[in-house]
Amino acid sequence: MKRVFVAGHRGMVGSAIVRQLSKVAGVEVITCTRLELDLLDGVAVKRFFETENIDQVYLAAAKVGGIIANNTYPAEFIYENLAIQNNIIHSAHLSDVNDLLFLGSSCIYPKFAEQPMGESALLTGVLEPTNEPYAIAKIAGIKMCESYNRQYGRNYRSVMPTNLYGENDNFHPENSHVIPALLRRFHEAKLAGAAEVVAWGSGTPMREFLHVDDMAAASIHVMNLDIETYQANTQEMLSHINVGTGVDCTIRELVETVAKVVGFKGNIVFDVSKPDGTPRKLMDVSRLKSLGWEYRISLEDGLLRTYKWFLENQDNFRK
Repeated sequence: MKRVFVAGHRGMVGSAIVRQLSKVAGVEVITCTRLELDLLDGVAVKRFFETENIDQVYLAAAKVGGIIANNTYPAEFIYENLAIQNNIIHSAHLSDVNDLLFLGSSCIYPKFAEQPMGESALLTGVLEPTNEPYAIAKIAGIKMCESYNRQYGRNYRSVMPTNLYGENDNFHPENSHVIPALLRRFHEAKLAGAAEVVAWGSGTPMREFLHVDDMAAASIHVMNLDIETYQANTQEMLSHINVGTGVDCTIRELVETVAKVVGFKGNIVFDVSKPDGTPRKLMDVSRLKSLGWEYRISLEDGLLRTYKWFLENQDNFRK
């Protein structure tokens, strides 16, 4: 029986990985709540690895948040994410765990990276200032995995997802990302019989979205690639792999699809006085495709799944 530790199992990505691994024969999924194991406590993490006989690690634990949280607590974002990564990766190594997958973020790439963003864009320009501390921590995680591979021959891999959404997302009215925020806003407008919903910006920026179940499937696929295939498609100092659809849509298209999924019949107004942000953010996923994986869940199908989950759990998201 292979003992697989999923760090961050209560988060959106970690919980999706647990759901899928739980269906795999010969795998025992190991999880710990924050009360059971504080990942910021290096001594506790080291003791955990010494006693649990872990075979594989999915490092999905992180301190995450939107623009407001990143801007308000930059010190916590860089410190806590570095500490979690350092504790888990180093303790895994000390306990001779050879297989680990580190989950990062597309925010590692420069603010003005050429589109679509390939893995080689890493460290070629200035980062987006609002989430630079978080991005720096994720870049450090990639380089930590590469360094342990170079020095100790470990098999530590990294995947960088595009914008994710799905079950167990954060639907908080102020702190959520664009898809859960829109789903909630249109749902509440429908219930209130509102005549219109206002969306920020012009609707012209383009974004890419990946359902979390696809992200989990891609993570498991990359983790289980044989070493020869993985090394043939990556580089020693450029080992991370983008995970996305390779397809984007305008924010207007996203907003209209959310309205359709929710069943909102009113008007949609775009407030052009609000900022648009970066014109386009799209991942180059050719490396992942060459490794035999492509996304399966369309945006509309993924939104339908997510809205269904929201309706079943909305009591947890009330103010």
